[in-house]
Amino acid sequence: MSSFLHEGWMILAALLPSIGLLYLFYVVIKHMVEGDRRERAALREADRAEAAAEAAAARRSEADGPSAVPPEAPR
Repeated sequence: MSSFLHEGWMILAALLPSIGLLYLFYVVIKHMVEGDRRERAALREADRAEAAAEAAAARRSEADGPSAVPPEAPR
């Protein structure tokens, strides 16, 4: 029984560094994926805000009437 426990601890000691590296790899990849997801969500929100601002500016310019700047003459 004693040799079985000794062998079990030796096997565990041999596998522990690999298990630790696997866990570290998992944590790093998980944070990378979550960071990418948050960045994409922030970019979508920024694009929506920019589109809303452009739409509001277009509505204001249409409400102001024709532009005071004449169009360019063809060359």
